[in-house]
Amino acid sequence: MPLFTIALTQTTINLCTLHERLQPLAHRSAASVHTHTRTRSNGPRSPPSNKQCFASLLNAFSKHPTQLMQIHALLLTTGLSRKNSLITSLISALLLMGHTIYPRRLFDTLHKPRTFLWNTLVRGYVKNDLCAEALTVYDRMHRAGIRPDEFTFPFVIKACAEVAGICGGPVVHAIVIKYGLAFDTIVRTELMIMYAKFGDLGAADYVFESMTDRDLISWNALITVYAQGGHVDKALALFEGMNLEGVRPDSVTLASILSACAYLGSLEVGMWIHRQIIKQGLHKNLFVDNALLDMYAKCGSMEMAGWVFDKMCQRNVVSWSTMIGGYAINGESEKALELFSCMWSEGVQPNQVTYLSVLFACSHAGLVRQGQMYFNYMSRPGSKIQPKIEHYACMVDLFGRAGYLLEAYNFITRMPIEPDSGVWGALLGACTIHQNMELGQHVADHLFSLAPKAAAYHVLMSNIYAAAGRWADVEKIRQRMKDHGVKKVAAYSSVESNGEIHVFHGGDQSHPQCVKIYEVLEELMKQLRNVGYTPRTSVVLHDVEMEEKEAVLGTHSEKLAIAFGLISLRSELPIRIMKNLRICNDCHTFSKFVSKVVGREIVMRDKNRFHHFKGGVCSCKDFW
Repeated sequence: MPLFTIALTQTTINLCTLHERLQPLAHRSAASVHTHTRTRSNGPRSPPSNKQCFASLLNAFSKHPTQLMQIHALLLTTGLSRKNSLITSLISALLLMGHTIYPRRLFDTLHKPRTFLWNTLVRGYVKNDLCAEALTVYDRMHRAGIRPDEFTFPFVIKACAEVAGICGGPVVHAIVIKYGLAFDTIVRTELMIMYAKFGDLGAADYVFESMTDRDLISWNALITVYAQGGHVDKALALFEGMNLEGVRPDSVTLASILSACAYLGSLEVGMWIHRQIIKQGLHKNLFVDNALLDMYAKCGSMEMAGWVFDKMCQRNVVSWSTMIGGYAINGESEKALELFSCMWSEGVQPNQVTYLSVLFACSHAGLVRQGQMYFNYMSRPGSKIQPKIEHYACMVDLFGRAGYLLEAYNFITRMPIEPDSGVWGALLGACTIHQNMELGQHVADHLFSLAPKAAAYHVLMSNIYAAAGRWADVEKIRQRMKDHGVKKVAAYSSVESNGEIHVFHGGDQSHPQCVKIYEVLEELMKQLRNVGYTPRTSVVLHDVEMEEKEAVLGTHSEKLAIAFGLISLRSELPIRIMKNLRICNDCHTFSKFVSKVVGREIVMRDKNRFHHFKGGVCSCKDFW
């Protein structure tokens, strides 16, 4: 009995007959095998060899795991299981379908597999996101004395970038140099990406600069990694370098750099790139147009996003979903739902992202009935799109924001899937808004168990205690964070001016224009107090005197960013601010007053959504 448990139905069947019987099921993909080699001119054709038959079958059933395993059973019974080419094809096909256990057992039965087979297994593990296993195979390969080649290292380096950390990567780099593969373009590109993922930008730049044969793929790879890793300045510098060297960007380059602008909220640079796209005639590319939509939406400019959307030659579900999501996060829920209706009328089927955006729009506008309707429609029996955990979290947020805390809690208890920290976190956020301490404590217990290292949930519970004046409990939360090594994320706000991003932290005095900023802020405070602004000291999480609380509030990063915007941007331009955390209640009120007193529009993106302040009113209608 072989090592594998396989149903052998016809072990003695003639292989050529098997090939003929299975041919119709293969959708005729193996028909070419029947063109046999002629033994002589106009003479009879010789029958296909067993190896040819199996090669054809493996190709025909490369997407059918059960049939592939049956073919393997026949290989075992006919003695062809030692043919490396056939076994390699079998292992490759199974790995491509996501099967890893069976191919690994099959590989382990082989006697002295060649380098190509080792590479196949390493590549399969990496493609199936099993990078630790890929490195284990590589280590075994190394110990067996098998010499890796230029096809081995790209996937080994990919695996290192995911699991090995900064220690393992340079070791592999040294081995690459040892085997004389340091100048292989693909290997060097993967090394460059690996170092960038580690945050070792110096090493990434060194590898990149030393590439004499770098191409568009190398540029794209590094730009993408920099953009996704938050090193937006590096990504933009590389993009500018491409233009200086006359390298024409492709759709991947442009989408990556636009993604960087969206992440940073860099509207000025994004608009400059848009002009380059139009200049180079790349604006009719669906991939690029969708990236433009995303950039404008995440920079708070739905007018420009709408302009791009209207000009698009073709649209797909990503285009529609991006626009719906853009309207939702910018406080235009009605437009989001109208566009969703248009999407249906155009015959475009929504996906899970679309529904998530729709539920978000309902949640942030208090449209409970509509949100329930869309969720129920999505959850109906037979629906092709079933809710995921994110949709359940959005429904909890919908109920909670509207004040239906008990309904939100009951919704969680009836969920058909296990609620995660995102679901419970949505309810804790609602408890913070509505100051429900009893339920908040219960929910916090779940969260501290599910996500003991998450600072955000500790801060939310601390907010509830602070608002109630329970400073002893606030101190307990702080001590718990300290005991568990939980560090609060430092808040910051950024403003773009003349293509440069200026970042401010609370109480920041490092900016070159610091003195002027504080002078403007002090004068602004006087003006606002005269028209009714009073600092909301309840948001300060410290039991200190009122004057000290007001001093802390007065130098929040949002306020410093607004003051800088007033002195650095032209009066007709909105002040666009990006904040990494949720805006506090006091800064929200402060921004409304500034927009009215100074007559300046302020666009602020926080962790959850956009706030457009104009004439003393916010687009969120204070429902946030």
